[in-house]
Amino acid sequence: MPNIGLPAPDHEFLYTRRDFQQVRERLYRHAGISLSENKEQLVYSRLSRRLRSLRLNSFAEYFAYLETHEEEWQQFVNALTTNLTAFFRERHHFEHLARLADEQLLDHRPLRVWSAASSTGEEPYSIAMTLVDALGSFTPPVQIMASDIDTGVLHSARQGIYPMERLEALSPAQKRRFFLRGTGVNAGKARVVGELRQLVEFRQINLLDANWGISGGLDAIFCRNVMIYFDKPTQTRLLERMVSLLRPGGLLFAGHSENFVHAAHLVRSVGRTTYQAARPA
Repeated sequence: MPNIGLPAPDHEFLYTRRDFQQVRERLYRHAGISLSENKEQLVYSRLSRRLRSLRLNSFAEYFAYLETHEEEWQQFVNALTTNLTAFFRERHHFEHLARLADEQLLDHRPLRVWSAASSTGEEPYSIAMTLVDALGSFTPPVQIMASDIDTGVLHSARQGIYPMERLEALSPAQKRRFFLRGTGVNAGKARVVGELRQLVEFRQINLLDANWGISGGLDAIFCRNVMIYFDKPTQTRLLERMVSLLRPGGLLFAGHSENFVHAAHLVRSVGRTTYQAARPA
């Protein structure tokens, strides 16, 4: 990436190495996300759309705009966060959740679950489908909270509309029970049934916020493929806060590419990418 004051031949806007570093610094400061050094082209591609939308001529102008328009920070974060998800991704987590629901029936208390990076909704709706099936009711005694930093994906999640190909991981029975097939202009799409959508409360949460607005006593937290975007000190701080929200025996589900060796004082493995609070020393 050139550092001189000329745009690269295939770039509409001037974009230097210093611009990229400024993006990294701002994203870390605002959202705690550590953007890797190999994301220069991704940053240009994502943020150049914002420059065009705002009719700005350079990244320098965009940085100045950010400092004077508080509302643009959300667009900045939305543009740079990646939202890869799928229904029943890492299926073993949902099998574990179903067993947890069986235990809840014996305890006669509501089951509380937080999807801490819900993206476009596939994860929390998978949680809801699992609990409806496990507890045999569309009105189970559960509370499912789903959050994301990206307001755009939260809007999509609340709508609950997906291309049919996104439902490939579901059984025919699940598709019939939990989705309505679109017709006419909505052909090729499906929508989560209203009874399932009502089980999930979506809200915007930046994990760096001092107050998440979530009370303790959670049975399970899904925080999968999120920690990889944070440095180790930030991971440790977040794990400490999440563990404090779990009830005794509560579960933390992590992503397949994450491990918490550096936080053995906080969590212990109880299964594949499944953790509980570490036992007191």
